[in-house]
Amino acid sequence: MSKFFFRNLFRCLSIFLLFISNISPARSSSALAAWALNSNGVLELRTKSNSKLKAYFQKGGDKYGDRFWIDFPGELKNPRTIKGNGLIKEIRLGKPIKGKTRLVVEFSENNKLKPLNWRLVGVDQNRWKIKLFSLSRNSFKTIGEGIVNKTYKKYKRNKKTINSQERNYDFLKLPDIKRDKFYVVIDPGHGGLDPGAIGIGGIRESEVVLDVSKRVKKLLSEKGVQVKLTRNNEVNLDLRPRVAIANRSNADIFVSIHANASRGKKRDINGLETFYYSGWRGRLLAKKIQKNILKVSPGSPDRGVRQGRYFVIKNTRMPAVLVEIGFLTGRLDARRIEKSIHRKRLSYAIAKGILEYLSKIG
Repeated sequence: MSKFFFRNLFRCLSIFLLFISNISPARSSSALAAWALNSNGVLELRTKSNSKLKAYFQKGGDKYGDRFWIDFPGELKNPRTIKGNGLIKEIRLGKPIKGKTRLVVEFSENNKLKPLNWRLVGVDQNRWKIKLFSLSRNSFKTIGEGIVNKTYKKYKRNKKTINSQERNYDFLKLPDIKRDKFYVVIDPGHGGLDPGAIGIGGIRESEVVLDVSKRVKKLLSEKGVQVKLTRNNEVNLDLRPRVAIANRSNADIFVSIHANASRGKKRDINGLETFYYSGWRGRLLAKKIQKNILKVSPGSPDRGVRQGRYFVIKNTRMPAVLVEIGFLTGRLDARRIEKSIHRKRLSYAIAKGILEYLSKIG
């Protein structure tokens, strides 16, 4: 097929870049509080806490340049256009539909951008950033409105209340299921000489996920579920024995628990995700767990439920998922995961997701 066909096809497509968080604020006023496109090419945003953002890119045409935009919950009261400089033609803030705000960055023509490398990442519960381009120093003037790095006072003011709520696990309301009916295998990733990810402050994945796995086992056992851990302590365990344990037991489900790390140990990359290999049952289990771990990790990006080809979920004969409970290299996630109270929260969330799944299929 001709280059002309592919060029025009690409122009018609918008590339969804990233990221939907778990909690959306009220839809009255705009969730966008401040923004700045800095001279280093990084677009920074401050929003209401735990907002849902959607980011897109569209290739330019003959009469206009490339466009990047982000949609926010809530309506903008004062639509406006801001003149750009350098490779930025203009920035528009508008209301595309009722209940939404849109920030559009339109580039001037003939710029060589690489949108497939762009990542919108959450810095904390109300700040985000994405690197759009790279330029030499002083070749671009910063454009923006408001203070992006302003502390979110409401969150700080209610910190004692939030901590009190974190210690109250009744809100999770673990569902009841038929006792002595289900068998579950929980797989704490890595172990022994294989520590997995090493995070901020030396926190080790193998130790964190073992702690969470033991807590999940205890919670499920109290609900009448028979539970087997693939490892109970810091021992080396290859991938094949983990799969063999699950397949020999004829378990109803297999859940492998891990913690993430970013390349280069970038502290601004955080988030939770759950993988399944195939089938509606595996996907349902992943969705139940992902939904619940997001509830106890406000502000941590939702990296979604996705298919993966990890050995332990590909080769088990029952519905299987692999849960990533956060980035040990991420400033937000690591600070939480190193605390016992947050690991307890995560354990309750994973257990609740499993019980909700078992109640559906039972």
